[in-house]
Amino acid sequence: MKTDSENTNFSLRHLRAVHAIWAEGSFARAADRLGVVPSALSETVRQLEELAGGALFDRRSRPPEPTTLGLGFLEETRPLLAELDGAVRQLRARARGLEGRLRIGAAPSAVSPLVAPALAAFRRRHPAIEVTLHDDIAEELARRVASGALDLAIAGRARSSPDLEQREIDADRFGLACHRDHPLAQRGGPVALEEIRAEELIHLDADTGTARLLAECPALPARLASGPVRCHSTIAQLCLVRAGAGIAILPREAALLFGDPRICLLEIAGLALERRLYLLLPKRAAPGAPVAAFLDELARQHGMGPSG
Repeated sequence: MKTDSENTNFSLRHLRAVHAIWAEGSFARAADRLGVVPSALSETVRQLEELAGGALFDRRSRPPEPTTLGLGFLEETRPLLAELDGAVRQLRARARGLEGRLRIGAAPSAVSPLVAPALAAFRRRHPAIEVTLHDDIAEELARRVASGALDLAIAGRARSSPDLEQREIDADRFGLACHRDHPLAQRGGPVALEEIRAEELIHLDADTGTARLLAECPALPARLASGPVRCHSTIAQLCLVRAGAGIAILPREAALLFGDPRICLLEIAGLALERRLYLLLPKRAAPGAPVAAFLDELARQHGMGPSG
């Protein structure tokens, strides 16, 4: 196919110039954004207008408004420019080895405060990488990381494994989660251990990290460490608390997972117990490029040390 000789005078520089002016609403700000002097930007626009055969901006208005001719061109080329920029980002990602997939595991209560902010930034930087997020209890996540089914996980401490590395990255204190209409919430202030009625407590399965921490805590009376009502997940536990079906002793981030004003977290006097969150990684090999990039983002978002 023969190339239109008139189009050979048109380049990406012309396209970026008019879109920068449209976005910034000023020739001067657009020139600063593009790293050129205003006179050079004006000349670039003049060249495109000469090629088009008409003005693309009304320079008499402040800010300069696109003419009918210019607005049509800008709207038609906006998706092209976006697609081109996306293709270049993916090209750079592939050149750095940043393509493929990333499989993340997380305790439900770790998703909002830790995983979500880092993952949002990671997706903006590396849109070509396919991401899967699997939420579960710590032991199951640890098993999946050790077996290679997950690349990494963020959860409570799991039982030790020769195939697993666990780095502490966060901690939150336990409190009493209850409905806002519960008498203890209505009274306000810290709750004494003797005020907690064991028959109201909703527990997690004994194999969860939270249940083990409570069972092993010397400051917690045995009557409060376990009971007949158990849930497999924090989500189910909170659903019951929100419905007023009981109360639960939970870490802060877990108790506030829903962000629901009907669920209150009360301080428990005499219970200085913390749940610690860990980054779970396989020991068998160095992390691949997608994992390393996510760990770097996690460090940036939460002020942690280097990923290596």
